[in-house]
Amino acid sequence: MLHSLCVSGTLASSASCSKTLNAHAKAFSPYQPLYLRFRTSHVENIRYLRTLGVIDPVSRHQRLPSPDTIDRVLKIVNFLKSKGFSESDFPRLAYLCPGLFASELDPTDIAPVFEFLTVDLSASAQESCSLVNKCPQILFSDVDYCLKPTLNYLRQLGIERLNFPSTLNAHLLNTRVEKLHGKVKFMRSIGLTHQEIARICARLPSIFGYSIDNNLRPKYDYLVEEMGRNLEELKKFPQYFAFSLKKRIVPRHLHLKRRNVKLPLNRMLLWGDEKFYARWK
Repeated sequence: MLHSLCVSGTLASSASCSKTLNAHAKAFSPYQPLYLRFRTSHVENIRYLRTLGVIDPVSRHQRLPSPDTIDRVLKIVNFLKSKGFSESDFPRLAYLCPGLFASELDPTDIAPVFEFLTVDLSASAQESCSLVNKCPQILFSDVDYCLKPTLNYLRQLGIERLNFPSTLNAHLLNTRVEKLHGKVKFMRSIGLTHQEIARICARLPSIFGYSIDNNLRPKYDYLVEEMGRNLEELKKFPQYFAFSLKKRIVPRHLHLKRRNVKLPLNRMLLWGDEKFYARWK
């Protein structure tokens, strides 16, 4: 009986000791802290991407990206930051171009565009960032089949300073040559020579952003048919195409016509309403 008690006591003591050792083993196990660090890092990464606007702040836990996806998105974020983007740029990038932070995208996919901006366009790091901010979709354009041919086409037309970070330049660079050529074809159809077209494009690059059917053709038809003007006036003032037909061109033409007054296009359109209508009461 005594022996039995001793054995039981020993077993109990041994079990207690085993539990204590297991507890200490868990506390000092090299695997447990790594797991905790991983989980903490994943949560922090999600929180960080939320602050950047890359992940929707109200996303539910079930819809959050996997750790592998988060790692790939962070690679894109770090790559863009290495190119000069600030954290304040990311909400706009994510809003305008959510595909930029897609899980399958790799920094090597967009690196050639930055090389094009730096080498071919001669844009500084700051100019490159600004151009991308104004048209993030440019990062998905093929350098050899889209960006370089477009740049060469625009330069042949005499358009300069394309590295200047304007919204117009950013979208022009991201426009295929075929679309640009459509505007040139229209200008040829109304009687302009290649040299005249080049001068107009250099003075008014925004002409490439105007619709032929909804902008250029109606304005040209009104200029010739209703206003009785000719192409020479358009050559002198191609900015005519930049003004609203309904809100500016037609009302002012009719106002002057009723007063039997004819002005050069620039004087007719450049003045503000107050000055114009005060002068021609």
